[in-house]
Amino acid sequence: MAGESRFDAAASASSRREGVLEPFRHSAALSLGVELELQLVNTNDYDLAPYSDEMLRLMSRVALPGAVVPEMTSSMIEISTGVCQSSAHVLGELTQIRDALVKCADKLNIAIAGGGTHPFQQWHEQRIYDRPRFHELSQLYGYLTKQFTIFGQHVHIGCPDADSALLMLHRMSRYIPHFIALSASSPFVQGQDTQFDSARLNSVFAFPMSGRAPYTLSWTEFSAFFAKTTRTGVVKSMKDFYWDIRPKPEYGTIEIRVFDTPLTIERAAALAGYVQALASWFLHEQPFMPLEDDYMVYTYNRFQACRFGLDAVYVDPVSGEQMALRDHIAATIGQIGAHALAVGAAPGIELLRQSAEMGANDARWLRERQARERLLAEVSRQATERFRGRV
Repeated sequence: MAGESRFDAAASASSRREGVLEPFRHSAALSLGVELELQLVNTNDYDLAPYSDEMLRLMSRVALPGAVVPEMTSSMIEISTGVCQSSAHVLGELTQIRDALVKCADKLNIAIAGGGTHPFQQWHEQRIYDRPRFHELSQLYGYLTKQFTIFGQHVHIGCPDADSALLMLHRMSRYIPHFIALSASSPFVQGQDTQFDSARLNSVFAFPMSGRAPYTLSWTEFSAFFAKTTRTGVVKSMKDFYWDIRPKPEYGTIEIRVFDTPLTIERAAALAGYVQALASWFLHEQPFMPLEDDYMVYTYNRFQACRFGLDAVYVDPVSGEQMALRDHIAATIGQIGAHALAVGAAPGIELLRQSAEMGANDARWLRERQARERLLAEVSRQATERFRGRV
């Protein structure tokens, strides 16, 4: 939520002045950047472990693409790629960072895991990372800040210009349920099965300025909205908006924020490829124009995906037709097939298609392990092995 990761190293401090909406910077259309928030766990009972300082110190000695930064609480760490051209490029950079993380974690006798929530951590035991912005957020949001010890994947997609970015944002919003269900990996909270595939997003919804971006299709309109909002003092900069998708003008991207952190970097890269193929379809074919009325079913579709994952119902925002979400995913993948091939994302997207067909997301994997092991600590241990690529 609050980490200052580096997708574009050229973004300067002056572009982040509070109360000022910076110009939309140039980026290569369809370029990618991925951020992953990860769990640091001990190797005794596999509960969260406050080792982010030690991990950052060790990782700073390793030359890697992208960045590794702290997050809200000290049992979290965020990694990010540099600017990538394909999902294979994303996977290559994530693999380098993952391998370095694992080596550093082994030196500290801790382990790394994906997943949108830790299965049994207690939020009140978490420590706010010692950074001014995190302390400021803690004072503002109280206990919600520690409850935000949750873990997401963010995907940036490069857009040709500011107006194209807003059009891309609102087109992409129709596919938010896809992203939630395919990435869902947070069924357990505080030792309990929540009956949600993605319980993580329930914590996000508690924050003001979460949900969806306002329906504007020109940067002039968006700038006027931003000016009104900052004039009230409700927000100071773009980083105070916790929308499901938000424009990132300092990077020249839109940032999709609803994904749970997957259990594997391979799935993370496949999800980035899916976003890139959709974006290519939007840019080259202009398949539909988004409407304000699309958002009439937005909250319902998002809830369905969080609650039921790939077994959710999807309501088409134009026709009102109800269908199985997995069928809508399959139909969409059929529509974007040529674009998936063009951007090199076809193999990963095929794995996502098979996943949707079988209803097999990471939430299901975690539940199946718990049904077999009857011990969430063992589930967490196996998740760390999965992150290494061993399970």
